Amino acid sequence: MRLLRGLRVWLSMGALGVASAAQAAPPATPDPRRPGSDFMSPATQAMQRDDSANPAFLWVADGRRRFDDACARCHEAASLRGVAARYPAWDERLARPLTLAGRIRQCQQRHVRGPELPFEGEALLGLEAFVALASRGQPIAPPADPRLDTARALGARLYAQPFGQLRMSCGQCHDAQAGRRLGGSVIPQGHPTGYPTYRLEWQALGSLERRLRHCMSGVRAQPFDFGSAELVALQLHLAQRAAGMAVDSPAVRP
Repeated sequence: MRLLRGLRVWLSMGALGVASAAQAAPPATPDPRRPGSDFMSPATQAMQRDDSANPAFLWVADGRRRFDDACARCHEAASLRGVAARYPAWDERLARPLTLAGRIRQCQQRHVRGPELPFEGEALLGLEAFVALASRGQPIAPPADPRLDTARALGARLYAQPFGQLRMSCGQCHDAQAGRRLGGSVIPQGHPTGYPTYRLEWQALGSLERRLRHCMSGVRAQPFDFGSAELVALQLHLAQRAAGMAVDSPAVRP
């Protein structure tokens, strides 16, 4: 009996110890990263949330039509879920990384055998928006592909490199000054969760590359060409920086 009572006391003390350890465990640290929509006005946030009011859905509808006409022979719409969240990715034939827009352009050339889709053209933006929408709510998941490491490292260096006559880097704005204002607009943290994005300033849908080039012009630097290795590398770094954040494309911005 003494042995049984001792065992009960030992078990109860162990249970108390487990409960105490659980109570003493520190709370999980909240993710400090915030999507660009968190920095927008309530009106802009509401426009983004309402698919019937979001102007980007004009491009989504066009992209769906183009997908059905040309892409559905190889791809089912249901198979697109999560695809946009995994780009940029490595292209075996070209032996270099491609963005989602780059992949769509390559498919157009290799399989559809149609005319080249120009960067920032309505056709490419529509298809990209349609594919991106299928990943809405999915976590950004950069490929763990060592072949991307060189380009990813280049993107990290470019992100930290001062550019232009103003000698400013991406990090000086989006890391050090996030939440403050520049030219009347709030500076977001620069996570690429919502591209392609409808910008009220542009009155049109635009890609992440267009936004990166716009930033370069803002610091009075010569922008990299669309599709350049530098812009692809920057997007690889930005995807890594935003890994795990939810895709919320197509976003709306001022």
